[in-house]
Amino acid sequence: MSRLLHDHAEIVLDTVQSASRAAVSPVAASWRRSALHHHLDPSREAPRECTQSSELQQLRELHGDLLDVAAPVLDQVFRSVGRAGCGVILSEAGGVILDRRIGDADIHAFADAGLIEGACWSEAREGTNGIGTCLFEGKTVIIHRDQHFASRNVGISCMDAPVYDPQGRLVAALDVSSCRDDHSPVTAEMIAALVRDAARRIERDYFCRHFAQARIVLVADDTSGGSALLAADRDDLVIGATRAARARFGLNDDTFVSPMPVAQLLGGNEMARFGDGDRAVLRQALARAHGNASEAARLLGIGRATLYRRMARAGLRPSGE
Repeated sequence: MSRLLHDHAEIVLDTVQSASRAAVSPVAASWRRSALHHHLDPSREAPRECTQSSELQQLRELHGDLLDVAAPVLDQVFRSVGRAGCGVILSEAGGVILDRRIGDADIHAFADAGLIEGACWSEAREGTNGIGTCLFEGKTVIIHRDQHFASRNVGISCMDAPVYDPQGRLVAALDVSSCRDDHSPVTAEMIAALVRDAARRIERDYFCRHFAQARIVLVADDTSGGSALLAADRDDLVIGATRAARARFGLNDDTFVSPMPVAQLLGGNEMARFGDGDRAVLRQALARAHGNASEAARLLGIGRATLYRRMARAGLRPSGE
């Protein structure tokens, strides 16, 4: 075994020297990054670093909503893959494992591999690996056994997908790993699709939980990009969007400082009328006019003085006051 690990380290170091391999192989690119950017040695045997229990508890509290939403998804995925010797793992954006599902027959193998709660699997710590490389690249990855950078990790197969929070920021990695040597690349491909879909479910449920008081609008649902969801307030102004929706409509955090009506974002030009409820109509008109009262009054077909009277009755104040 030691000879095999030595040979693996030599292969990694030879590959690191070749920029051309990195250009055509994502794994080789990650190996080069691990060695040249993270300054790691594939043969190192230093003890694995593990987050202190108090710090782990703080991380779990910080991500409490995410963990609550993810728990049933982790359970469901584990029911699908657990009997095949796979474990299901959720880490935060720094690579620290927050939660996991491991079968009794495999728990010692996962512990020996360092796949325990509190362990950090960032690419900067462990080199190329499912959790860390997924987080570094922000995309679904498969790191099968000897594709790992560190020789000590070549007994693991990892399938990972990124998870994004309600603001579209990378917040976690969902991982399915196996420490068994009968785990084939074909199996890995099938499980990777399952992991990707499960990560999208976590994102969707996390978004809906965060905007529980809002109206949720489904724009599109894509297995690779995730659900394009919008959150609208009681006046039908867009106050939130998933990462997929942000990409679809070119939205960013500044969009929600001066929110626009859902209909306008979706390409509708018809203005709401006062019979629909003064407050919503006024806010939507002001949003379309980017806060300009004169333009909002023109859109509504009323005078500016009338606009201000209706705003006062609706409990709205002109911008800047």
